[in-house]
Amino acid sequence: MSTSEPEIFELLEDLDLESPVLVLALDGWVEAAGVTRSAIQQIRKVSEMKLVARFNTDRLLDHRARRPTMRLVDGVVQRLDWPTIELHLLEQDNQRPLLLLHGPEPDHEWKHFAQSVVKLALDLHVGLVVGLGSYPAAVPHTRSTRLACTASTPELIEKLDFVTASLEIPAGIQASIEVASAAAGIQAIGIWAQVPHYLSASGFPPATMALLEGFTQLTGIDIGLGSLVEKSLATRSRLDDLIVQNPEHVTMLEKLEEAYDNLHDSRIQLPSGDDLAEELERFLRDQ
Repeated sequence: MSTSEPEIFELLEDLDLESPVLVLALDGWVEAAGVTRSAIQQIRKVSEMKLVARFNTDRLLDHRARRPTMRLVDGVVQRLDWPTIELHLLEQDNQRPLLLLHGPEPDHEWKHFAQSVVKLALDLHVGLVVGLGSYPAAVPHTRSTRLACTASTPELIEKLDFVTASLEIPAGIQASIEVASAAAGIQAIGIWAQVPHYLSASGFPPATMALLEGFTQLTGIDIGLGSLVEKSLATRSRLDDLIVQNPEHVTMLEKLEEAYDNLHDSRIQLPSGDDLAEELERFLRDQ
């Protein structure tokens, strides 16, 4: 990054931290069932928060696409709430420090933004960058949530039983930060929860729980699951009760289960993702 280029963030706290983990949670690209948002809410519940840095959203965001919220009281404008991109320190007793970068995905200056995040990470002695995400997949709700990953090194992938793939797909800002972090010598990994695509438009607590458990295994930072365990059991039970009412849906679910249980068996023929999602979403919506 050129030294003549003005910073796009304001550093509010100059901290001396010991190998914190930087968590990326920027809205705007792929997120199924609100899993990342729910995971961040749970992390914030169990942590003390301190604002460390704030980014210049006048430069980074298109406010016609991400408009501020106007608060009116009896016709009088009380305030405008502008979208923010902020870095917070989240602290728990006897836990590794955790930095959380959250807010909307930038509309502009992606390369500059990624390099600025890396500069902050270096200044704050970040030891690991972890992106959180979720995406719809041809998986059944009756099986454990699988985690996929994007990582800067093969060694990171081997730390957990991740699903890996070789493909070309559109990237989000999270990928840009991960690549820039790796180039600067900071290990980086993205953890992605696979959500049944027929549930991608609604909440799915089992995927949130799996994402947090994977994060804990990777970083050693214990995140209390709170009510997620009970919510996950209730969600699976409710879905079972709904699907069993229709033999066609039972058959489709069985095909998903068979494919899940035989992940590397190319002989398994699935119904098309679009057909399955449309059929089950319509059924669940009607219920």
